[in-house]
Amino acid sequence: MHEAPKFHTQPEADTLASLGVAAVAEAIRRGELSSESYASALLQRARDHADLNSFITIDEEAVLKAARNADKAIASGASGPLLGVPVAIKDSYLTEGLRSTIGLATLDSYVPAHDADAVLAIKDSGAIVFGKNNLVEMSFGLTGENATYGQAKNPHNVDYVSGGSSGGGGVAVAACLVPAALGGDTIGSIRVPASFCGVVGFKPTTGRWPRGGVVPVSHTLDTTGVLARNVEDCILFDRVITRDETPDSRPHTDDVKGITLAHAPHQYMELIAPEVAVRFEETLRQLRDAGANVVEVNLGGDFTGRALSATWHIFFREAKVAVERFIRQNNVPTTFEDIFDGLKPGLKNVWSHLVLPNGQGYITDDVYNTALSGERAEIKRRYAQAFLSSGAEALILPTTPTTAPMIGQEDRILLGGEERSHTVLANNTIPASAAGLPGISLPIGLSGKGLPIGLELDGPWGRDRALLYLARRVEAVVGKLAAPL
Repeated sequence: MHEAPKFHTQPEADTLASLGVAAVAEAIRRGELSSESYASALLQRARDHADLNSFITIDEEAVLKAARNADKAIASGASGPLLGVPVAIKDSYLTEGLRSTIGLATLDSYVPAHDADAVLAIKDSGAIVFGKNNLVEMSFGLTGENATYGQAKNPHNVDYVSGGSSGGGGVAVAACLVPAALGGDTIGSIRVPASFCGVVGFKPTTGRWPRGGVVPVSHTLDTTGVLARNVEDCILFDRVITRDETPDSRPHTDDVKGITLAHAPHQYMELIAPEVAVRFEETLRQLRDAGANVVEVNLGGDFTGRALSATWHIFFREAKVAVERFIRQNNVPTTFEDIFDGLKPGLKNVWSHLVLPNGQGYITDDVYNTALSGERAEIKRRYAQAFLSSGAEALILPTTPTTAPMIGQEDRILLGGEERSHTVLANNTIPASAAGLPGISLPIGLSGKGLPIGLELDGPWGRDRALLYLARRVEAVVGKLAAPL
């Protein structure tokens, strides 16, 4: 049982805000903290830090009403794993009675009549929808920049990007505006902002968490997931969202003795910022010293190129069909053409070239089918072989090849002696997305400029709980990152 803090007097707002989900839920359940007082503290922080642009919509009156109802429910004997805990939601999720813009000006007034499946799951567990997080338009981007609702700003230094597309969620959790946020990940959209903002970001095995009612990019690659302050909270969300409360049958230990981790330097360390490489190697030494076995593996000289090529081909080819299906199935009051017309210029150019069937770079049937059935299958095979041959429980790597770039410099990222575009930020997260593997990013420290550095653990397909329990042990060794605000 997670020990809740013992509050003898009403805690200060900053102390309240710094708590994780499990701690808050337990304190509310024990009557040591009211949901209303906690929600009020978070609302005040959200107002105080509105300049971070982490939220598009917050209905304060609705949040406080839901919190008061939670307190009444608890007083009458009700229970639930998230009862009375406010959670932020990426604005690509439909939320009943609360506007869902998808980051677009054309849907600025759209209020859905139903919740996304994952939102419904957390509501059923007693959670309160705190607000809708800022995101890159249509979840197409890795930096957190939105032309209509503004750039989500990194709370460690507001001159730097948040990461994306779930940037608002990463910012909100890091800045202690909420204890957790639901996000979405197609090629790294949870893990990249988790890395840049210094929080934990969990991408489940593709298909494990429900995706209904969430604006898609690719039916092959998309997954819902969560950003939180610690691994324990990710475990709690996995139980709630999957509605699988099966406890860990193994003894809970806070060390890494006896675990085996696979490290693939030829695939994940050849295009990386020196400071990230140094911190990652220090973490490997720290884990070895604590008793972990780190085994080097090689996924093949063509692995990275194959993973990137196959993923981008699937990503762009599936977008139009996926978006049109979503509009139709959810009765969204727009059309694909209206969405396209309202895109910011840079993104509109990308869609014109790669997403529209008449675009010069449109992915042909042959290329798409090869990416889907050939390249993707080979990527999955190599992962499976690496896990089998090494006996590793997870693959360990830097989440992103660099720390957050400065706002305005997103397409001038210096790596390997060359300036590169922001797409390089997903180089390390893309392979696991291609294979559909579960992945989790943990903070492992700060750069010389005070920017977070992330560590990713990728597990075998479908072994989500095992990965989460392993990540909890790794977290106990590498430590957690203090909130920046």
